[in-house]
Amino acid sequence: MLRRIRTTKKLAKRMDLQYFTQPHPFRSWRLWLSVLVPVVAVVWFAALRAHGQKVYSSGPLSKSHAVFAKRCDVCHVTTLGFFRAKVSDSACLKCHDAPAHQIDRVAFTPACGSCHLEHKGSLRLASTADSSCTQCHADLHTRTGSPQYVREISDFDNEHPEFAVLRPGGKDPGQVKLNHYAHLRPNLPGPDGPVQMDCQDCHRLTGMEGNWPYAAQTMPPLKPVTAGASADMRPSRSRDYMSPILYATQCAGCHVKDLQFDKRFEQSAPHDKPEVVQAFLLQKYSEYFASHPGALSEPVAPERILPGKFKLPLPVPHNRQEWMDQQVMLADRLLFDKGCKLCHVMIETNAPLPTVAPSSIPARWLLHADFSHNSHRLLTCVACHNRTPESRETADILLPGVASCRSCHQERGPKQDAASGNCSECHSYHDWKREQPIKGKYLIPQLQAAR
Repeated sequence: MLRRIRTTKKLAKRMDLQYFTQPHPFRSWRLWLSVLVPVVAVVWFAALRAHGQKVYSSGPLSKSHAVFAKRCDVCHVTTLGFFRAKVSDSACLKCHDAPAHQIDRVAFTPACGSCHLEHKGSLRLASTADSSCTQCHADLHTRTGSPQYVREISDFDNEHPEFAVLRPGGKDPGQVKLNHYAHLRPNLPGPDGPVQMDCQDCHRLTGMEGNWPYAAQTMPPLKPVTAGASADMRPSRSRDYMSPILYATQCAGCHVKDLQFDKRFEQSAPHDKPEVVQAFLLQKYSEYFASHPGALSEPVAPERILPGKFKLPLPVPHNRQEWMDQQVMLADRLLFDKGCKLCHVMIETNAPLPTVAPSSIPARWLLHADFSHNSHRLLTCVACHNRTPESRETADILLPGVASCRSCHQERGPKQDAASGNCSECHSYHDWKREQPIKGKYLIPQLQAAR
């Protein structure tokens, strides 16, 4: 039996070329869906737009901006009722007006939104990505001249330079003589007997209350130095740095004996400028001479005569003025050549009195970075300042180096069980001390109107 031969052409003639004009349930549903879905979307968008602006949000705002999460127009520019995705710098400057970083030297100034990315959740906007910093600092260029800083820094783990004060040539600007090794020895003579000093006896975070163990005995308990702070105010950044070193709070308890100039007086000389000390001595000896008629015949105590400072024997005074001059001269030499010189650099001039070199103890060492001692309070002081117990020279800079920081801080941070090593952990782009005052323009109901 012969098979039928069906060619492609014959088979094609059996197809109905007008099938699409005939009604079919699936084609009807497709038509209605293609019309209804856009209509429903437009109606839904219009309904949400009429009751608020949350429909535009691509994610939650940061904590600081959460209050106007439904007021897109606070930041975004409106055009014909719609909002542009890009936020202009002028919108940010309505609330934050601090000078840009090195604006007079850098090659370009990035836009605010290129570094501070919103709608990413409850993050800290100041914690910018390292790429925001390395876009300049990986190959630093300036408009004029050479950069003042290291030209190539692309990460903290490998390429961050040593801190400037620890590089060759760095020196301690302080001019107070201090031997840490001597102060940390056991059985030091204290105000009430032998003592073993600890770092916290002299170094304490600003904003903390309490007595200093070696302060002047007549001083009242110190209050934290926090301008405008009430008793229930959280310390915030007031505990980032150490309180300044002052004679009255950290030294007087032990070193008051170095300002004793004459056993006939219980009161020691004031810790002040030489002119003030000189006026104090004149007053004391004048009062003593007036109340002791036999002062001219009193012998000079041997401990008041510094070896090599006077031609012995001392001349015998014949009147009040000669006696006053001799007593003040002995006290001056005992104080300025021994007591004061124990800690201070004394500058001899042609003037009758020496000049005390400024102490110049740095309140902050890392001027281009932020550091919080309070955040590191779980560590002992010597964990970072490990050279302190053996330091005998005043000029020793006892700051921890960048290698010490890297032992805890790494670039990937929590992802590799370490503290964050991002640039924003220590560095700030804006100088907020120079922030311009801002005049607000919103009322609370205005921010809540779209809720």
